[in-house]
Amino acid sequence: MAYWEVYAPRRKLTVAKWLRWQNNLTLTFINSILLKILLPVTATGVAAYAACNQWGLFNQLVWPAWLAIIMSIVLLDLAVYGQHVALHAFAPLWRLHRAHHADLDLDVTTGLRFHPLEILFSMLFKFAVIVLIGAPVMGVLVFEIILNAMAMFNHGNIYLPRKLDYFLRYIIVTPDMHCVHHSTLPTEMNRNFGFNLVVWDRLFATYRDQPQAGHDQVVIGLPQWRNPQFCSRLVNILRMPLGKY
Repeated sequence: MAYWEVYAPRRKLTVAKWLRWQNNLTLTFINSILLKILLPVTATGVAAYAACNQWGLFNQLVWPAWLAIIMSIVLLDLAVYGQHVALHAFAPLWRLHRAHHADLDLDVTTGLRFHPLEILFSMLFKFAVIVLIGAPVMGVLVFEIILNAMAMFNHGNIYLPRKLDYFLRYIIVTPDMHCVHHSTLPTEMNRNFGFNLVVWDRLFATYRDQPQAGHDQVVIGLPQWRNPQFCSRLVNILRMPLGKY
C-alpha cells in the first residue's frame, strides 16, 4: 500500500509524511506491545478455548466446517460495523475513537492509528463476539487477515480507476468510499462505517456515495483540531480522549 501511494496517490498530503508516519507507526508499535502484555491470548486463542468448551452458536450446531467459517467471517464483519457505529454514537467511546479521526491526512498509516484504549476495547468486544457465536479458529484467522488488510487498503491514499471503484463498491469498501467517513462534515463522518463488506452500510442506510466537496477538495480530520503539530504528535494523540471537545 505504501508503494501504491507513492506511485499512484489519490490526493496531495497536507502534513509532512515523515511527521505523521513516525508518530502513527510508533503508536502502532506501542499498541502491539500493550496488547501482548494486557491480553496475551489472541483472537484465535479465544476461538480455540471456546471450541474446547463448546461455547457459542457454531459449537452447538452440526454444520459443515466451510459454512461455519464463512458465516463467522460475515458475522464478525457485521459486529465490527456495529462497533464502529457505537464508537461514533456514544460520547465516551467517541473520545477514544477521535484519535483516529484527528489525522489530517488519510493514508495507509491512518488504518493503524488507534488509541490504545480503543484497541483494548475493540479486542475485548471481538473476544466476546467470538465466544458468543462460537467462531471456528480458521474463521477467526481468515477474518483477522482480511480486516487488517482491508483497513490499510481502504485508508490508503491510492488512485483507483473510477469504473473499478464503482464495481468494487458492490462488494467491498474502497478508499474513496471510506474517505467520505473521514470528512470533517458530521453528515459525512457519520456515514460509511464498514471496513470490509459494503452490504452493512447499504442495508442500514449509512451509505454515502461521494463527499459533498468532491474528492479533490474534501477536508480530512476533525473541525476542532486543525493544527498539524497537535494532531500528528504521539503525545497529543495519546491525550486526545482527555481533551475538552
